[in-house]
Amino acid sequence: MESENGYMLQPVSSLTLEEQYLSLSLDWSTGKPGRARDQPLKIISSDSKGQLHLLMVNEATAELHPVASWPAHHFEAWIAAFNYWQTELVYSGGDDGLLRGWDTRMLGTSVFTSKRHSMGVCSIQSSPHREHILATGSYDEHVLLWDTRNMKQPLADVPVQGGVWRLKWHPVYHHLLLAACMHNGFKILNFQKDTEEKQDVTILTSYTMPNSLVYGADWSWLCHSLKPMPTLTFDQNDMGVRAADHTLTVAEEPLARSLEGIMDHDGEGLAEAHSKVKLKVSLLPLTEGVRSSSHLPSSPKICDLSLYPGGAIFDSSLLATCSFYNHVLHLWKWEEK
Repeated sequence: MESENGYMLQPVSSLTLEEQYLSLSLDWSTGKPGRARDQPLKIISSDSKGQLHLLMVNEATAELHPVASWPAHHFEAWIAAFNYWQTELVYSGGDDGLLRGWDTRMLGTSVFTSKRHSMGVCSIQSSPHREHILATGSYDEHVLLWDTRNMKQPLADVPVQGGVWRLKWHPVYHHLLLAACMHNGFKILNFQKDTEEKQDVTILTSYTMPNSLVYGADWSWLCHSLKPMPTLTFDQNDMGVRAADHTLTVAEEPLARSLEGIMDHDGEGLAEAHSKVKLKVSLLPLTEGVRSSSHLPSSPKICDLSLYPGGAIFDSSLLATCSFYNHVLHLWKWEEK
């Protein structure tokens, strides 16, 4: 289908699951920059019958080829994800409350099974920045951070007061994790210490949208220039996010007009506590107006980090969330102040 801006979305390959199966998640094997030339392009998917499906993608023809399918969970397999550092390893989470690891070279039994979450496991992401680091989330309203070399106890356990349906590591800043927390909106978590240590986790900011469930969240992967990234450090006294001598804040940038005033949304006096992380809401419709907005890069494009070993500048000021019930996609902008 061709859109007004001249781009075309065209299906090139598909795989049909068994009748009355629902495909619930998928992950690409390319979540970490710097894929080796001989590394195959793969997809792992999960379904409503508790199965996982490993697919290979022929990059020359863009065709999908099934490699293996196997039962992983007793109920819905909500999530499946690759270990981006060893793509033969995959993880899965199910409505049975289990977190499992699998070696796709010898299927049959799981590499590990964790019952650390007390309810269904519905989000998993391997860190693209730190080997052995894995984040998981559950209906039990906790985000767990793991060292995959020791899956007996997590490095961190963060209560977020909402079922964690999606987790996304920032494409550049290795310590930032975005969590979609269903009825409790979204949160940005900061894992401040070296990731091999037990963590003291800061929730940098959060936003709750009434009468909605936040199911999706992701950071911007647009980049518009090549130069070294500034180093971000966190001042725990004011919880500001600093790049050199500037403070990055989360702010609202509507397309048509600016709303006045900063709103305190955490319900615990964040503004009065002199926090410099301030949040406003903006609803940017998916139209040409968004693409031509002066707040966005003039020539944005998707960044492949492997093409820019010297460092690519991301438009890391943008993130998006989508919510159930109100059927709205929110676009958020971080501003330098």
